[in-house]
Amino acid sequence: MATAPSSETLPPGPSDLSRREAFRFWLKLGFISFGGPAGQIALMHDELVSRRRWLSERRFLHALNYCMLLPGPEAQQLATYLGWLLHRSWGGVVAGLLFILPSLGLLILLAWVYLVYGDVPLIAGVFYAIKPVVVVVVVQAAWRIGGRVLHNRWLWAIALAAFAAIFALQLPFPLIVLAAALAGTVGGRLLPSAFSPSTAAHAPSDGGGDALLNDHSPIPEHARFSSWCLAKLLLIGAALWVLPMGLLTLWQGWHGPLTQMAWFFTKAALLTFGGAYAVLPYVYQGAVLQYGWLSPLQMIDGLALGESTPGPLIMVVVFVAFLGGYQGAFLGADQALAAGMLAALLVCWFTFLPSFLFVLGGAPLIEATRGELRLTAALTGVSAAVVGVIVNLALFFGWHVVMPAETAGPDWLALGIGLIAAGLLFGRGWTVLQTLLLGAAAGLLLGVSGLLS
Repeated sequence: MATAPSSETLPPGPSDLSRREAFRFWLKLGFISFGGPAGQIALMHDELVSRRRWLSERRFLHALNYCMLLPGPEAQQLATYLGWLLHRSWGGVVAGLLFILPSLGLLILLAWVYLVYGDVPLIAGVFYAIKPVVVVVVVQAAWRIGGRVLHNRWLWAIALAAFAAIFALQLPFPLIVLAAALAGTVGGRLLPSAFSPSTAAHAPSDGGGDALLNDHSPIPEHARFSSWCLAKLLLIGAALWVLPMGLLTLWQGWHGPLTQMAWFFTKAALLTFGGAYAVLPYVYQGAVLQYGWLSPLQMIDGLALGESTPGPLIMVVVFVAFLGGYQGAFLGADQALAAGMLAALLVCWFTFLPSFLFVLGGAPLIEATRGELRLTAALTGVSAAVVGVIVNLALFFGWHVVMPAETAGPDWLALGIGLIAAGLLFGRGWTVLQTLLLGAAAGLLLGVSGLLS
């Protein structure tokens, strides 16, 4: 077992940790945060707990458990929390923003390339081949979440009921979430052991040794709860939401496309319990079926790009918004690019604003009651329902990929690519990024060979 470094070799304490050094780390993290929330959390743990030793294992887990309770991208919220803990609100805002800004720029660029050059054989081949890979990725997400959540027959029943509600009855996702939360609340009272969740699956390995901000360090002065600071933050947050929403309403009216995008993704930000895959069915229902901002196959392509770029997977909403703005051309036919970029930036703002408010407002309360947090029984019910709606999403995507409308029968080539991807992900233990890159390479070969023409 490795010995802990002596106090003489440790870097300076959090109060002396320079903002420049922290800025460089959070910027680096924004460019290398591949692998989805599990990989991103593991990366932060390795860097902050094991390597840099800026905080202890328990401090890290305490922050992580709180972020898991919140709607929104837990890895981005964890970065915000840790940045705040080390450098006050400034540190939290910088850490949270740098976690998403590289992905924002990349997805806007890739969405534009997708729309302008998507018919070029090489580009078309890439997107053709990664579609079936994405279907398998969604199946894997359902499998992974189900294995972590569905520990007994009661939770299985909630998952099956959620699947039936969205697949057969086509009930809206928010209603399913509310029903699952109610079922979890009732179940928690009647059968507390059955609805007692575990966060073990998210717990990183032990970092060991002393840290700059360790288990016995006093709560930093800025991390102490203040009702005045909370009230001030809520007022600032309300202004940051009301002002752009009011300007959009004055400009386009409540039913204008940008106003509706802003309102829709505000609601989506409050429904992302269980990660990005949990909210994808809701985004699909609204963006594809209700508003028609993009097609089902375009949604799959956006998910593939979201999986292939750094940052939280929920950044797929940037792709959705860009396509909705570009194809809607609501600024005029000659301003399609400007419309797409404006829509993407606005949707990113309304999607992530609640995350910053949840963390910066709630973190002082959490630090004041430091100890193990437990997920509520209601959230356990929601997590079980998430498995059912993700399975429905996988079936929907799979049907559109294997049985495309433009062909008379199954697309056997797409099915074959999907089966190979399943073998690599489930059988060989490949990562999502590795499998997507192989699919993209196969698509390039298909484009060069002319087999898709």
